[in-house]
Amino acid sequence: MIKLFRVDHRLLHGQVAVSWFGYTGANCILIANDQVPVDAIRKASIKMAKPSGSKLVIQNINKSIESLNSGITDKYNLMIIVESIHDAYRIIQNLDNRPKVLNIGGTKESQETRILAPAVNTTVNDEKEIQKLIDLEVKVEIQQVPSSPIKAIKESDLKLE
Repeated sequence: MIKLFRVDHRLLHGQVAVSWFGYTGANCILIANDQVPVDAIRKASIKMAKPSGSKLVIQNINKSIESLNSGITDKYNLMIIVESIHDAYRIIQNLDNRPKVLNIGGTKESQETRILAPAVNTTVNDEKEIQKLIDLEVKVEIQQVPSSPIKAIKESDLKLE
């Protein structure tokens, strides 16, 4: 069962490992990313941040979709962490059982982004994909840590041009 599906450009770090892992009651963390499985340094740093007593799986996006749809992950209380809104969209649109909520914790700033909320920077394409997720009846929320307020993203928050 998916307990948390989170976008965080830092992937697994202290805030996620301590705050979210305990809050959700997860026992398995899936890092879904196309670069980390082939980057020994990033992979090692993520493994060091793993909470004790948890299972950590690092897979590329397509393998993650395959695992989630196969039912092999059903026995876990699962936290899925992706690096970008685009990766979340790629996964969610291909799942047989979509999560009800997508949590956005942080996305990178670039010349192409605007600030949607503190620590959340989006491109026009990100906002189009957020709208598509909303259309798929996935609630998209911004929340840094479990104790911070939830900001639900609505169509009126998005610049879709």
